[in-house]
Amino acid sequence: MARKQSDYLAALLSEEEEAPTAVVAPGAGAEPERIERAERARGTTLLGRESALARVASGEVRQVTQLLLDPARVRPWSGNARSYAHLSEESCRELIESIVAENGQKVPAIVRRIEGDPTYDYEVIAGTRRHWAISWLRAHSYPDMQFVAQVAQLDDEAAFRIADIENRARKDVSDLERARNYADAMKLHYGNHLTRMAERLKLSKGWLSKMLKVAAIPDAVVAAFASPADVQLKPAYTLAQALDDKDKAPAIRKEAARLAREQAARREAMRPALPAADVLRALLAAPEAEQEKPVMHSIPHKGSGRPVASLQSQNRQGLTLRLHAGSGATFEETVNAVRELLAQLESEGRGLRA
Repeated sequence: MARKQSDYLAALLSEEEEAPTAVVAPGAGAEPERIERAERARGTTLLGRESALARVASGEVRQVTQLLLDPARVRPWSGNARSYAHLSEESCRELIESIVAENGQKVPAIVRRIEGDPTYDYEVIAGTRRHWAISWLRAHSYPDMQFVAQVAQLDDEAAFRIADIENRARKDVSDLERARNYADAMKLHYGNHLTRMAERLKLSKGWLSKMLKVAAIPDAVVAAFASPADVQLKPAYTLAQALDDKDKAPAIRKEAARLAREQAARREAMRPALPAADVLRALLAAPEAEQEKPVMHSIPHKGSGRPVASLQSQNRQGLTLRLHAGSGATFEETVNAVRELLAQLESEGRGLRA
């Protein structure tokens, strides 16, 4: 039960004990006015007690259950935008120190009971970081630390809204994580109706539409950034729009693959990652840079070294290949050269399916 509700009910129920219980008869010298006040107080107490119990029964005042749980019996809810796997001692350091200083978790998490799982009894709807911090503390010198949770009866849509409200104020939940969480929720809870979802979450349709657009950025492009957290809404929306252009998308994907390789090489060499602004600039400039490059794709004959097949031009209608005379290639070698050229273009995102 929440503390205010608990105090309110306790105060009402305790008034009966505080009111006078002995009534002195008038013949024994008691003052009639005092007797009347005592009777009135007793009657008021009984009415107050009945009123309090009636309000609990009707649901106007709701009793809330808080439990002390073993975090090992509680799992994160998969519908939450926060990535539990990416939480760490470093990212939760301030919270861990606060729990230790206060001798326990003071703000309860919100959980709901689950059935049919022999490993877990509850799942965390809001309070994922608190769950991670308590679990870490139990494994590091605080084995008696318990997870404080408030149990609620929630369907998935209500659980999603509660988790979303908590995550909006968290800086460590990236725009991309929230965007993809919204995209999943729109399918699962709102029948792909953007207006309905915006109304339920109290968000503008325009802003939600941008988030859903960002959610569609493929992982291969996200890999160009040092971290998914670098994919911020405003610049990422511009990138998502560019990826919708079939003429620009192949060059962007090709540049993203190159940048992803460079980021990996930098991590391996313990060098600083490419800044997000530089990555975004390179991705958006890739289509123009690609157009300025001369067409150089060709497959030479292994014997003469002369070109057998080459790419002459490419546009949204398709590819134009040139088969060169005088290369010395046989019919079978020419067919294989065309296949090799098409495979090379496909690997660069410039094939017929691009």
